[in-house]
Amino acid sequence: MAFEIPADLHPDCAPIAWLLGTWRGNGHGDYPTIDTLSFAQELIFTHDGRPFFHYLSRTWITDDEGKRVRPGAIETGFVRPKPDRQIELVLAHATGYVEVWYGEVEGAKIELSTDAVVRTRTAKEYNAGHRLYGLVDGDLMWTFDMAAMGQPLQSHLWGRLQRA
Repeated sequence: MAFEIPADLHPDCAPIAWLLGTWRGNGHGDYPTIDTLSFAQELIFTHDGRPFFHYLSRTWITDDEGKRVRPGAIETGFVRPKPDRQIELVLAHATGYVEVWYGEVEGAKIELSTDAVVRTRTAKEYNAGHRLYGLVDGDLMWTFDMAAMGQPLQSHLWGRLQRA
């Protein structure tokens, strides 16, 4: 599928233009405090001409055959590219978290770490995260490492998505 950079793209967003659009695929996860899981995911990056992208990720837990069993995680926020290959990500989660991430863009790779994690009184303990997004053979691959529930920062989720 051919991808075209929109004419109204803000110049600050040019280094991350490859993210724009809807991506769908599958992912997996594990962590010492949960059972191993598989999920389907839809990830959407949109823009309106201003110097940021809106981000929305929805997942559905899947069974062994890949069929959707129930809704999974949902998160939304804003990707804010800055000068000198720097990038900010602000995310809110339905599970009661808000995060501020900082990172760097290197071609078709983005690496981010949390600077702040705020949670509601009813949210589970979550302290820090590390994310990596990359364009590999036309697919969006990503990983999420997490420090939570008394555990050190370690691999938690990963996925491979195709442009819709």
